[in-house]
Amino acid sequence: MKIGIVCYPTFGGSGVLATELGLELSRKGHEVHFITYSQPVRLELLSSNVHFHEVNVPEYPLFHYQPYELALSSKLVDMVKVHKIDVLHVHYAIPHAYAAYMAKKMLHEEGIDVPIVTTLHGTDITLVGSHPFYKTAVTFSINKSDAVTSVSQNLKEVTQRLFDTKKEIKVVPNFIDIDKYNVTYKDCDRDLLALPTERVITHVSNFRPVKRIADVIEIFYKIQKELPAKLMMVGEGPERKEAEQLCETYKIEDKVVFLGNSSEVDKILCFSDLFLLPSQTESFGLAALEAMASGVPVISSNSGGIPEVNIEGVSGFLSPVGAIDEMAQNAIKILKDDTTLNTFKKGAQATSTKFDIHKIVPFYEAIYEEALQNCISI
Repeated sequence: MKIGIVCYPTFGGSGVLATELGLELSRKGHEVHFITYSQPVRLELLSSNVHFHEVNVPEYPLFHYQPYELALSSKLVDMVKVHKIDVLHVHYAIPHAYAAYMAKKMLHEEGIDVPIVTTLHGTDITLVGSHPFYKTAVTFSINKSDAVTSVSQNLKEVTQRLFDTKKEIKVVPNFIDIDKYNVTYKDCDRDLLALPTERVITHVSNFRPVKRIADVIEIFYKIQKELPAKLMMVGEGPERKEAEQLCETYKIEDKVVFLGNSSEVDKILCFSDLFLLPSQTESFGLAALEAMASGVPVISSNSGGIPEVNIEGVSGFLSPVGAIDEMAQNAIKILKDDTTLNTFKKGAQATSTKFDIHKIVPFYEAIYEEALQNCISI
């Protein structure tokens, strides 16, 4: 099968998932075409089965904002025709599903019908999509897709509550390649992060307000008062400066390391003892799943789709959003002795296996086949 994948090519969860999906599909013999404005960050190797097509947006003084959707639609039309793409899988309703529908309309005029599979990831629904300016377009894009998936049951329910959807939404959870997390590193590498007597605590995100970065610092501040610990902050975003200032206020600058965006998250997680995810909401919690696959228990909020990933008392603990004291107490409960910590580490790793890529990707293949058979003719 020839599959066109449209995604944001950034460090965000949707781009990572789309890239990993495409690579796994290529390993299974499918021909995959990534169509976006720059090469996805995790798309390191192109091959005979993996292709990247850049969407160029010409600069015109007439436009205050350059029309990316128009450029993307045109590029999709060209790529479908040139490479005989069978199905388009777009990640994010806006602008990708909207652009794909326009491409489908143009292709239909030339006698070509290509199905659109739309995957909803979260922000496209809960933040951007629910805005009155975009709500009509998002509803239209969902209902005009040949198949729609969401990364969690919670996101499906939120979508159905916020939008007048006519399409069935199938839940296909995010996934990880468990094999990639079986790599072990030398103990001397851990010495670069912390002393042998210190617990290593980690947070990975894009540092947006929804991630409640200040809560991460507050929780760690309470933890380090009870036991020796270091905090690894991985990522970049608008909340970083405030977090750094908070560390100075608490005089814990020497215990918190801001690593920026890193391509070695797996190595950091390998030596981590606990992962913090106190988000306001998460459609799924891919960062938590990656931590769990590395055998790292998770302290998180109970918001959005997180409870579908982090299992209370097994892979970690769940608390209400903003419950800093409770999260810190639960963290200390896990970290206080090696026996308890190792029990939670094993629970986290075992829980993560149900989200293995080899178990999830066949669901997408079946959806592609069904979309091809039931392609909506415009």
